[in-house]
Amino acid sequence: MTGAIPMETSTARPAARPMRADARRNHDRLVGEARRSFAEHGTDASLEDIARRAGVGIGTLYRHFPNRDALMNAVFQDALCSLLTRSRELAAAEAPCRALVEWLGAIVTHAGEYRGLAHALMSASRDATSPLTQCHQPLREAGAGLLRRAQESGSVRDDVSIDDLLQLTNAIALAAEQSPDDPELTDRLLRLTLRGLK
Repeated sequence: MTGAIPMETSTARPAARPMRADARRNHDRLVGEARRSFAEHGTDASLEDIARRAGVGIGTLYRHFPNRDALMNAVFQDALCSLLTRSRELAAAEAPCRALVEWLGAIVTHAGEYRGLAHALMSASRDATSPLTQCHQPLREAGAGLLRRAQESGSVRDDVSIDDLLQLTNAIALAAEQSPDDPELTDRLLRLTLRGLK
């Protein structure tokens, strides 16, 4: 016996292979068409139409994105990056409570770009198996940092949780989506949130 450590081949995962050029093009076209369709028709837009407009069959769409949430996750990565960047920028703000509410407002604005996104994010927060959890979890961690700083400054009550705030934020986005003729609704609800946090 040489003392070598045995490899556990049954649980080892092979490294993901990079996409072929044609597969990458199909992926990118699908994401681009999904972004346009979701903005125009909401997140329940027809996947068949998205595939057709991308110039591929529905089977190709499902090979890249096994379900709607996986496609939505891919579409929202750019917005997720900008929200995470904004949370880092606000992390040193002089007024931590206002910084937190400003960041929550940015989430509402983002969710408002796609009808149905707020509802999908609310559902994903309770479903660890959803691909949208990949969006929700980083947002949760970023928001928790802003909330903790606001609580440590004494400007936000200790009994406020980031999960409650994110649900409230999605509810505000959902309310704004249902009331397109009231453009001031989001600001009013965020001001109420700010008063309730103190």
